[in-house]
Amino acid sequence: MKLRNLLFLGSFNACKYNRACKALYHRIVAKGKSKKIALITVCNKLLKQAFSIVKNQLIYYENHKSILAKN
Repeated sequence: MKLRNLLFLGSFNACKYNRACKALYHRIVAKGKSKKIALITVCNKLLKQAFSIVKNQLIYYENHKSILAKN
């Protein structure tokens, strides 16, 4: 429960300062979804990023481009 609250609060700052999260948030809102749903989507993105970084023992690079990402 505490982790969920921290992720939700962190999503506010992520939407403000992280370009990828900001783009995701605006894309979801533009589709007509509520702002709360968009923030929860950002929470999921942050959680997946954190899990992947820990699992693969990698360093976080803000400008990293995945080789699997569409160009």
